[in-house]
Amino acid sequence: MHFSWQRLIAIIKKEFIQLKRDRGTLGMIIMLPIIQLLLFGYAINTDPKDLPTAVISENNTFLTRSIITGLQNSEYFKITHHISSDKQGDELLRQGQVFFVVSIPDNFTQNVIRGEKPEILLQADATDPTAISSAVSSLNGIINKVIQENMKGNIAYLKNKPSSFSIIVHKLYNPEGFTRYNIIPGLIGLVLILTGVMMTALAITRERERGTMENLLSMPVKPLEIMIGKIMPFVFIGLFQVGIVLLMAYFLFSIPILGNIVLLFLCSLVFIVCNLAIGFLISTIAKNQTQALQMSVFVILPSIVMTGFMFPFQGMPIWAQTIAKCIPLTYFLRIARGIILKGAEFIDIFPNLWPLGVIVVFLTIITMKAYKNTLD
Repeated sequence: MHFSWQRLIAIIKKEFIQLKRDRGTLGMIIMLPIIQLLLFGYAINTDPKDLPTAVISENNTFLTRSIITGLQNSEYFKITHHISSDKQGDELLRQGQVFFVVSIPDNFTQNVIRGEKPEILLQADATDPTAISSAVSSLNGIINKVIQENMKGNIAYLKNKPSSFSIIVHKLYNPEGFTRYNIIPGLIGLVLILTGVMMTALAITRERERGTMENLLSMPVKPLEIMIGKIMPFVFIGLFQVGIVLLMAYFLFSIPILGNIVLLFLCSLVFIVCNLAIGFLISTIAKNQTQALQMSVFVILPSIVMTGFMFPFQGMPIWAQTIAKCIPLTYFLRIARGIILKGAEFIDIFPNLWPLGVIVVFLTIITMKAYKNTLD
């Protein structure tokens, strides 16, 4: 039997007709490059601006007020808290509410005029070295410019002298600036997404394709019972994976685990259930394993790009940050990094834990309704 161009063209036409009828796959083929372009074109920015900053300043003089105004007017620092103690600053940094705490000492202005070169302390949350590097580098120039602009009248002679102050930078939680300190705790979340979303969606869709799901329909069970029974093995798999990542992070990469391991596993459990609910929901919508895989990509890709896993969260535009706040990994990353690197306690992670819990409840309700409709 010889090669036939006519038969080849007929097969190609048949494949195009079949693709046209599969509107779900066709829509994903069109939407995937569009979403990738939007995410990588608009959401990625390794030079974030307007980073939340707390200021400690007991010295209320023209010079310190000008320094604070200069920081506020800069493109990197956004003054969100005026505090009075280092303890408050430590709490804000540990809870992730600010990236920086700037401490201006007492008698700063007087010491500048006397030529005693006072020190300004900058404490930075260095869990994400990329997010703070540009801001830290700009601080000296910002403050020096402010001081030079205020050297007028009787103190104008100070302009010609060397720098009137010094800046001490303390990079907390990751003083060496290792990128792995930021990435590896986030890998816990990414591994759980791959297991929870993709594996669950494919496993349940494959069962429907093979016809074994019909056996469940003949049993006197409720949708919630089926859902719990299906996802429970993946819960244990997810917890096992968390343990593996933590052991490798500690022994292979020397990442310190400063917080409560039990608390981390409990938070991981909430996140695992959230991912499994997403995977179960995809399985109720997808008609086959190919569609389930494609839908999983629509969950995984934004989770990698928009949540702060690889690129600074604060570097994204406001609309992208708003979308990212609907993605579970956004909150779990903050929880995992807080517990592992900062030694955060329950009170510190609660602002990120309760939104994750709300997402879990919402997804569970939606999934149960969708699966019940599928059974019907």
